Amino acid sequence: MKKIIFALVFVLGLGTVQAQQVISSSGNTISTSRGDFSNEVKLNFLNLIALGSIEAGYEKYLSEDHSLDFQVHINDRFGFNSQGSGKEYKTNSLQAGMNFYFGNGLNGRFHLFPLAKLRFGEFEEPGVEGVITTNMNSFMIGLGGGYKWELSSNFAFGPFVSVARNFSDEVSNRFTRIELNGGFSLGYRF
Repeated sequence: MKKIIFALVFVLGLGTVQAQQVISSSGNTISTSRGDFSNEVKLNFLNLIALGSIEAGYEKYLSEDHSLDFQVHINDRFGFNSQGSGKEYKTNSLQAGMNFYFGNGLNGRFHLFPLAKLRFGEFEEPGVEGVITTNMNSFMIGLGGGYKWELSSNFAFGPFVSVARNFSDEVSNRFTRIELNGGFSLGYRF
């Protein structure tokens, strides 16, 4: 666990090196009078509204065609399962991925991303003899894709979907090994 966290912090540290020009997901190199930027902070506002799950991320553009992506999911859900009827998720997760952009769109492009996700916490639900607690600690790998429109040099948004496989027998006994996730993110570039 400590090795995984150290590796994520190390990669994030490497990703914060300042670029010499603005690199966008549409492949356009843009210069601004304020200076150069190649970073993006984003929020999955669809899951925030629908599920109450906060999915915030940071994307570091390494070139016109790829970027590093780090996300923190607070009140993370397994797929699109909701709370209610005594069911409660007490889970959070960290996710890292690499976005690969392709196509020649003027205002946006498609992207694919492999991902690794580390979830920790518990899921509680009522049972015959009281509350049943499931340990949600799991490691997942997966693949996703989406489209990102660029509204301006500073704002981008678009839909995405991903599928991941978890490697926890306890989580798989309660849910499944395959998890579907998706949403609609809004990002600000600086």
